[in-house]
Order: sequence, then C-alpha cells, then structure tokens
Amino acid sequence: MKTILLISAIAAIIGFCTPSNVSRNTTAPIEAVKESSNAQTIKTGAEQTEKYLPLLKGKRVGILGNPTTVIGKTHLVDSLKKLGVQIIKVFGPEHGFRGNASAGAVVKDETDIATGIKIVSLYGKKTKPSAEDLSDVDILIFDIQDVGCRFYTYINVLSHVMEACADNNKELLILDRPNPNGYLVDGPILDMSLKSGIGIFPIPIAHGMTIGEFAQMINGEGWLPEKKQCKIKIIPVANYNHDMAYTLPVPPSPNLNTQQSILLYPSLCPFEGTILSQGRGTHFPFTVLGAPALKGKYSFEFTPVSIKGMAETPLHQDKACYGLDLRKYPVEDLRASRKLNLKWMMELYKAYPEKEKFFDFSQSKQMGNIDKLIGVKAFKEQIASGVTEEVIRASWEPGLSNYKKMRTKYLLYP
Repeated sequence: MKTILLISAIAAIIGFCTPSNVSRNTTAPIEAVKESSNAQTIKTGAEQTEKYLPLLKGKRVGILGNPTTVIGKTHLVDSLKKLGVQIIKVFGPEHGFRGNASAGAVVKDETDIATGIKIVSLYGKKTKPSAEDLSDVDILIFDIQDVGCRFYTYINVLSHVMEACADNNKELLILDRPNPNGYLVDGPILDMSLKSGIGIFPIPIAHGMTIGEFAQMINGEGWLPEKKQCKIKIIPVANYNHDMAYTLPVPPSPNLNTQQSILLYPSLCPFEGTILSQGRGTHFPFTVLGAPALKGKYSFEFTPVSIKGMAETPLHQDKACYGLDLRKYPVEDLRASRKLNLKWMMELYKAYPEKEKFFDFSQSKQMGNIDKLIGVKAFKEQIASGVTEEVIRASWEPGLSNYKKMRTKYLLYP
C-alpha cells in the first residue's frame, strides 16, 4: 500500500510527460514540437522513478546532468529533491549544469541558485570527478541526452565518469534515453592514431547506441584505462526500439535546436573540418551549408552573426554565405537509406573554387580537422580525387561490419 501511495505521490509532484515520435515539423524549435496523438508512448529511464527511487533511499546522491536531464518539464534534480532524495552535489559538462555557459566556454564550479547544491564542473580544470568529489557520494546518477555520434562528446564524459567511479568504488546509475539517430550505424571506424577530444573510441561516426548500451560496451570491450570495470545499473527506456523516431523534449545543445538539425547532424558535422559554415551564427545551425566563395554557384544565401550562447565568433562572421538550404530536406530519406549523406561533401568540394582551402583547418577554425572528424586520413584525398561513394564506403570495411557484429552484444533494445 505504501508503494502505491508513493508512486501516486511521485506522479502528482513531477507531472509526467511522455515524449512522442518525431513530429512532421522537424524545423520547429524543439520545445514547440507537440506530442503526436497516435505516437507510441516512450518512457525515459528518468521518468520511471518507481524503478530507481528504492536504489537511492538513505544514500548520498550525486547527479551528472544538464538541461536535458528532465522528467517532463522539470529538471531531475528539482524533482528528486522535492521527493526527499539527498542530493549532495551535481556535476556539469559543457554548457554547464543549467545550460547557461556558451559553447566551448570554460565552466567554473559554483553553487546552484535554485537549490543551493554545489555544482562541480567537468568542463574546465578537470574532465572527471576527483576522489575528493566522490568522497561524500554513495551513488552517482548519469542522465544526459546523447545524439549518437562519435564526435558528440557526451560519450567521452560517460567514460571519464565511469573511470572515476571504478577508481573510487562507486556505483553509476544510468537513466537511459532514446538515441534520435539510433537507426543509423555508419561511417569509418576511428583510426586510433587520430584519437582526440572529438573521438576516443574505435567506433564509426554514427554508433547506433543509447548511453546505457554504450556504457555496457565500454565495460565489455575494456575501453577504460587498464581495462577497469565500472559497476553500472541501467534503467532502460520503456516502449522503445532503435528504429523508432523520437523527438527530444529539450535541445541537447544550443546549436542542435531543431529536430531537423539533430537528424542532419551526423552528415553535417564533418563539415566543421572544412571552410564551409554549417549555420553556426544563425538560428538554424546544422541545417545549412555555405561559404562566401560559392557566390554565383548557389542562390541560397545566409549570413552568420555573433549570437551569445550559440556562436559568438562564427566562421565567416558578418559575411554572406552561399550554398545549400537543407531545412526542408526530407530526413525520412536518411532513415530509409540508413546511411550518412556523402553527396553534399562531394558536391560542395567540386563547386568550391579554391580547392586547396576546402580542408584547410587553419582557415576553417572549427572544432577539428577533417581527419579527426571523419576518423581516417584517406577521406579528404578520396573527395579530392573524385572517387565514387561506393569506393569510399568500401574503404570502411571490414571495420564497419565488424563493429556492427560487436555492437549486438550490448543492445538493450531490438
């Protein structure tokens, strides 16, 4: 009886919200996308509080989260605090715990104004919790939305936290969330000689896993230093499989602010290793591609400007860029093909007048050079020499097929 009353109280306090399948309007701001009435109900791990509240009883809890760490419209920290969970401290990645830090900006330790809880930054002087940070924590919760790409660095944060928990004999509770690009497993396997902050695992560009599944892979493949093992407990997503379309209730980062951008991201992020803008400095990033030098070759035009919290010094700032407008591109085509789109890279390289500058990282000033983003050194030469997509894809084998087989050992969902 007490259990029933507790669950009823939880629902009343939190006000559960069930994110739905992807709305047809994928260019609308994520927070404005409304639930589809005929969508199958998906329940994230965080929403299933009845499954993990007993694990937190009487324990000192730490939470690694950001603005995506929500139950409905309420942050997990605020929800659990109202339920009497003893939250000792929270840890914040890039953009900070409440998402009030600019992209790439160093985040300092602080005290959360809303709750008075200490916030420890993992995007500043350190990338993982120290022994001192975890000394008064009995269990650590990881609840951050991922988008399923090697260069989207929350899987790096996951590994750092797993290492810290393994070193300090702490349990990691993972509240799993759907991967909006979960259907996609594609790209070359990272050449580990190119290991960097935007790629630390021997996986393809699109890994096709949730955070919970990826944590199992990290343990199972011995990817932590010295093959350490982290004690993990996963609360799986209910009513979910990898083929399901999923609309995120909160933007996963400032420059992925629409469903369209999230679904295009695996194919468009590699352009950060080129001279082309991907729309940073606009309110529709990762849905357009262009550069000033393409004037006369494309009629579509956009101008990047400084936008606080999104792109304060964007590539080609205050200059008109010409290129492709993908805001209405039918992303269903990507889902149907189950492949990254390579044609845009091939087309724009061919159109660009100054070929020697196209992959010039010193010119592009973006997050990483093309070798580190794609994961292999051959790609830029393949694009430059004009080989076919079939030849490029053939060069990814047998690594990609071997990864797909290995991946099946760790899947939690069909």
